[in-house]
Formats: sequence, C-alpha cells, structure tokens
Amino acid sequence: MRTAKTWIATTAIILGFHLAACNRQETPEPVERIRAIKTITVTERAFGQVRKFPGLVEAVDRASLSFEVGGAVRKLHKKVGDKVSEGQVIAVLDDKKYRLNVDAAHAEVKKAEAQVQGARRNYERNRKIQKIDSGAISQRSVDQAEATYESAQQTVGYARSQLNLARQNLANTKLVAPFDGVIAERHVNAHQEVSRGQPIYDMFAEGAIEVAIDVPETVINSLYLGLPTEIRFSKGPSHIYRGTISEIGSVGGTTSTFPVKVAVQEVSEKFQPGMSAEVSLLLTTAGQESGYLIPVIAIAPGDKDALGYVFVFDRKTSTVRRTPVEFPRRALRDNFVVVIGGVKPEDVIAVAGVSFLENGQKVKLIRQ
Repeated sequence: MRTAKTWIATTAIILGFHLAACNRQETPEPVERIRAIKTITVTERAFGQVRKFPGLVEAVDRASLSFEVGGAVRKLHKKVGDKVSEGQVIAVLDDKKYRLNVDAAHAEVKKAEAQVQGARRNYERNRKIQKIDSGAISQRSVDQAEATYESAQQTVGYARSQLNLARQNLANTKLVAPFDGVIAERHVNAHQEVSRGQPIYDMFAEGAIEVAIDVPETVINSLYLGLPTEIRFSKGPSHIYRGTISEIGSVGGTTSTFPVKVAVQEVSEKFQPGMSAEVSLLLTTAGQESGYLIPVIAIAPGDKDALGYVFVFDRKTSTVRRTPVEFPRRALRDNFVVVIGGVKPEDVIAVAGVSFLENGQKVKLIRQ
C-alpha cells in the first residue's frame, strides 16, 4: 500500500516538473514591434522667389606659382593632378650661373675684408704716432686714414649684402609648394627659358571649395553675405548641398552682372575646381521670413513649450526625434503649414500617425 502511494507521489512530481518545463518552452519571447511610417523630405520653400544661376567650382585657396629669378627650366617634378606638400620642390632652374655669382660675391667679400684690415692698421698707426708726437703727423692725414677705414667698412657691408642676394637667387632656382594641394595647371615645359614672375604652375588647396556665379544688377541688391543657398553639382545632381554667399562683387562686368562667390558647407573630394554647378537663391522681400511647407497631418499637437511638433527621422538609428516647430501668422495654406523654425532642408519627417509616435521610437519607412 505504501509502495503504491509512493509511486503515485513520485509520478505526480515528475509530471509537475515536465509540465512546468513545457510551459517554459511554450512561452513566446516578446517581439519588438517596429511601426512603419510614411514620410516626406523637407524641400519646398514657402516664401520668396527662387532664382537659379550656373556657376563654376573654384578652390578657396589657389595660387599661381613662378620663379623669382629667370633662367632655363632644368626639371619639372610634377604634372597636372599630382598632390604636393607644403615646402616640396616642384621645379628647378639651371643654377650654374647663380652658383658662379655666389662664388664671385664671396670673393668680393674676402677682398673687401682684406682692405678693411689694411685701412684699420693704417688708421691705428697714424693715431699712435699722433699721440707720441703731435707734430710728426698732421691732423688731416689722421682724418683721411679714418675716412678710408670707414669707407672700407661700408664696402664690406655692401659686399656681404651682395653675397646674401646671390645666395638667395641661388635658392630661388628651386620652386617650392606654398601649401598642401593639387597641381591644377602647368604652363611651361622642361628646358624652356622663363623670366622672373612667369607662371609655371597653378595649384589649389584641397578641402575648401566655392562656386563662382554672375548675378544681374536687378538681383544684386537682394543679396547679402551669409545668405543660405542650395547647390547642385553636375557630378551628382540628385543631391542638394548647402552653401552661403561669402563674397559679393561691387563692380559690374561688361554684361551688367556682378561676381558672387558661394562657400560650400559640405566638402567632398569628388568636386574639383572647374566643374559646373547650379546655385539656387531664395530672394525674399522685406519683412518676410524664410520657411517651408509642411503637411498639416505631419504636425503633432503643441503644448506650453511649443506650438506644435514634428517627428524627424534619424537615418543612422532608424528612430524618430520629436522636434518643436514654429509658425508665423496665417501659417495655413490649403493642407499645408508654413514652418519657419525647427526643420531644415533634407529633413525626413513623418506625415501619418504622428499621434502614435514617441520620441526615440524605432520605425521603418514604407514610402517617402
């Protein structure tokens, strides 16, 4: 009897452990639900007139390099497109003549120094005689010896300056790069005779570029330094780059246009000087604020901190960021709201179901 009860108890315990294990295996792990959202990209301006101008890419730092002395080009070390480092020798002249000039100037210094030594000894001897016996030598002779000594000293100074000049000219037979950059153009060939100041290379610094455009006189007064611009390059026209006006010319050209420079904020190695670009300028009238058209359905209700919010998609983390936005008076235009603060071009924002979104929530895009 006791054996039967023991068997029943043991069986019940085993079944209990088995059921518990089954329950643990059958309990599903919670699955993170990623909400799919519809989005738009902020691009459409709300105010002003957009004018587009063709332009050319230029390097912010550009230099035309030349020798400070003339002569025959012995060797050109670089070709167009080569990268160079600051202080690197990129071309040399035949320096035989300049070495001879250094030797000749050095000989003149030695000669002048010898003359100084002789004039000094003569002057000191005359002074000594005068001190021993003032009647043995005239004051005029002493003054002449002193003048000769001073003249010889000046001759040494001039000879030394000529030696330094000859050495500098010899050093100038080597053309060095003034900064890190790229060779843009070569103007001469090896063994060609060049004069002082004649362009040898054009080079530009890597990293900073700008776009040069010509603006008509009817538009120039609407521009100001720092005016934001949008730039499209011929190489990669699908992407919009940001820029600002960095220079406005004050003198018009023969076609009644004024030169304007636009600094590019995003630098890319694929954009090189000489490439074509298109610059878009938003010209507004006095009292207007630059804004963007955002669909009404993209605006989440506001609170005491902001009039409203949008959810900006972060491409790196695939999450949305709750961002406060600003509106001017009369902000509604059909089904759109004019937003003047809180968003910027190329921002991707959610346009449906914003009331169900939370700051930092992970999402996926179903249609942009």
